[in-house]
Amino acid sequence: MEIVCLLFDGITALDIVGPYEVLQRLPEADVKFVARQRGAVRTDSGFLALVADRALDEVTSADVLVIPGGFATRALERDADLLAWIRAIDTTTTWTTSVCTGSMLLVAAGLLEGKEATSHWASLDRLREYGAIPTGQRVVEQGKYVTAAGVSSGIDMALTLVGRIAGDEFAQTVQLGIEYDPQPPFDAGSVDKAPAAVVEVLSGLYARRGIASSSA
Repeated sequence: MEIVCLLFDGITALDIVGPYEVLQRLPEADVKFVARQRGAVRTDSGFLALVADRALDEVTSADVLVIPGGFATRALERDADLLAWIRAIDTTTTWTTSVCTGSMLLVAAGLLEGKEATSHWASLDRLREYGAIPTGQRVVEQGKYVTAAGVSSGIDMALTLVGRIAGDEFAQTVQLGIEYDPQPPFDAGSVDKAPAAVVEVLSGLYARRGIASSSA
């Protein structure tokens, strides 16, 4: 199973590392990290680099395509070459997926028009700009398209996908293997539950970084 993970400068690390940790456990998984050029790309913090072992023009098909998010996706929504590559790979996939604002690249590529989708809460309403139907669910399945909400939800998306591909029991085995049993110390992981002051601080940050919806 050929699993292609997109990398780009400004990526949020967990958006791709979380799904990778799950999906690479599929039987006969062949994972490729792909970027505009081979080599290192910097994450949105600037502290961590991830390495692409293939360039975009070296990858022409995938069974599973994973598109992560990050602050850089706003500019990439206008990257005609990247969007064309996403559309081309999508014609070959069994599953096309995204995490966080990666869904903005799928909608910008014209793949989610008229479909339900999710994204990071700060960008959720922007899905409407491209004709998708925003939903606050953590993981949204629309045929072969599977979108995940913000950052950590990529693990949920990947486990959902493993269940579809290899069965629920195998997915549960993977979940136990990575001991994914979230018990956060605070109940602030959703915009609907977080204190208003916390939402305000983050909304301001995201607005300055250019990813927030006007209503965020």
